[in-house]
Amino acid sequence: MDRFYWTSYALVSGEKVIHEQTGVRLYDGDERTSFDGGRCVITNHRIIWQDNSYKDRVMACQLNLALQVTNTASSFTHSAKISIYLSAAPQDKPQGPTRHSSHGFIQLGFLQGGASRFLEHFQQTLASKEWEQSKSTPINKTTGNDKPLRSGIVGIERNIEKKQKETDANISKAFEDLKQLMCMAKDMVSLSNSISKKLTERQGAISDDQTVQLKSYLLSMGIDNPVTKETHGSGTTYHRELAKELDKILSKPLEEVGGTMTLEDVYCYVNRARGVQLLSPDDLVNACKLFPSLQLSLRLRTFDSGVIVVQLLSHSDDRVVKEVADIVSKHGNLTASALASTVGISVILARERLLLAEHKHVLCRDESIQGLAFYPNLFVSPDT
Repeated sequence: MDRFYWTSYALVSGEKVIHEQTGVRLYDGDERTSFDGGRCVITNHRIIWQDNSYKDRVMACQLNLALQVTNTASSFTHSAKISIYLSAAPQDKPQGPTRHSSHGFIQLGFLQGGASRFLEHFQQTLASKEWEQSKSTPINKTTGNDKPLRSGIVGIERNIEKKQKETDANISKAFEDLKQLMCMAKDMVSLSNSISKKLTERQGAISDDQTVQLKSYLLSMGIDNPVTKETHGSGTTYHRELAKELDKILSKPLEEVGGTMTLEDVYCYVNRARGVQLLSPDDLVNACKLFPSLQLSLRLRTFDSGVIVVQLLSHSDDRVVKEVADIVSKHGNLTASALASTVGISVILARERLLLAEHKHVLCRDESIQGLAFYPNLFVSPDT
């Protein structure tokens, strides 16, 4: 540790940052020091360590003192370490954290990983010996209480430009990964369609339980070639094609849940099926409003309570009221939660069905401290 000297984080003339890693602990030989969890930076001239809590606590060591570098892999109880063997400190070295050390090497402990990349950059920097090619300005003697030097407007502009380039690179990489994911998703959907077709052709060769299980797997794989703004624009044409797609993919699920589904559930179901091609709430509502004009089998409906649902056109109110009345008559009375549990729908839809049956004078209500329950309306149908 006696090779390190106090400095500021400002780079000297001809110096550039090669690599940096956070969460680095310093060791004087094998002895742990109080310099823990800081940021360690490799430049073409020095190795710099900056305290994570006290930013003006910065020290550095010249790279021309490094003789040999070894590494120790991480274990279950110890983090990965890099050992740097150093030559003797020069006589004119500025004041540092330690005047004299009995160890001829230091260790860097990597608490947050990154040791292998750090070692790779460090070895490449030592091999290049750029400090011999560019003459750096003399090192100013500083103390740990000195503030970092300012790099001026030019330095600030360079930092902003560097961050913008890094951001652009990260965004480009993210979109490349997204494109690969979309391609894989399309392949999986094509595979699911192929399996579904073969399953239909081989009816009877597979048990009912296996069929149900396989269909549930296929359902989670999504929609093949979903309608997007890239393929159909962003206007009326897009919403018309989207409405047709919704009619195609929602008809069967709606039949399975009794013909009605809240708009929130529709939104979740459709976006899950579309995978990465997600719909916005506005686009979903605008597409649903086109169901009547396109003469599709679905309708968008708003109840008096404000609940918005998508329901099958064949799912009439009279049919719903009859089904609810039969269930209530069978149980004697039902609450919204009890009906939801019996039929397998949401509590919101169960309440709306009970209110609809009440509006048709088929049921009557009983409000008490136990809650709201509905009974068969014996005033209208005494034989019920």
